Amino acid sequence: MSSFKERLQFLWGDAKPAQIARDLNWSISGVLRIFEKDTIPKAETLVSIQKLKGCDWNWLMTGEGVPFPKEAAAGGNQELHEPVAGYNAKWIAQSIQTAPGVRDTLGNPVDLSEFVFIPRYNVRASAGNGFPVGNEEPLFPMAFRRFWIEHYLNADPKDLSVIKVRGDSMEPVLCNNDNILVNHAKRKPGNGLFVVRIGGELVVKYTQIMPGSKLLLKSANEIYEPFELDVAEPDADVEIVGRVEWFGRQV
Repeated sequence: MSSFKERLQFLWGDAKPAQIARDLNWSISGVLRIFEKDTIPKAETLVSIQKLKGCDWNWLMTGEGVPFPKEAAAGGNQELHEPVAGYNAKWIAQSIQTAPGVRDTLGNPVDLSEFVFIPRYNVRASAGNGFPVGNEEPLFPMAFRRFWIEHYLNADPKDLSVIKVRGDSMEPVLCNNDNILVNHAKRKPGNGLFVVRIGGELVVKYTQIMPGSKLLLKSANEIYEPFELDVAEPDADVEIVGRVEWFGRQV
């Protein structure tokens, strides 16, 4: 993103110039001047953009590096940058791959080819009685070691996504707000920890294959009763979304 116009479009997504002007308390002619002539606004406007969106100063001014370095590298917390929750995760990933001079916290160079960037979606799998399927636009990527993904999980990074857990039915195995890595290549009914869509809701449960095309769904929390689904019924609106391969938790 070498032009300021591109960076502004990145931060506001599909918003019209009039919306950008309202957000910044700025004239629409000033926004249109950026779009038409790719000019950089005055310092006070740049300050307003940075405060509103929480982006990196160096990236905003020069286009070098990444817009949200901490968020992109660590997965972060959606609420930290809520105004740009709808930004394009693929664009973020491309920015990461081309970021010059990437180093770890000790100053050592980092080879980004050793990592894969898995999209984190604004969807939650309920560890309870079900959570409605929401917006499936990715929020941001989370970095994982390529070697671990390919050799320990034996997974294709393209088959993976990260979503959050909501509820307490899987405690103490999974807790509310845990991040879970879901392998969408494993979508056949089986025994293990799976994300299952039931109608318009997602749940995360232990599943067990039962006789007669039945699937038993069990919670780790004993106060929740297990229940069966007949996945072969023509009217059964049930889908195995994927197997849970990993979880992450803030302590």
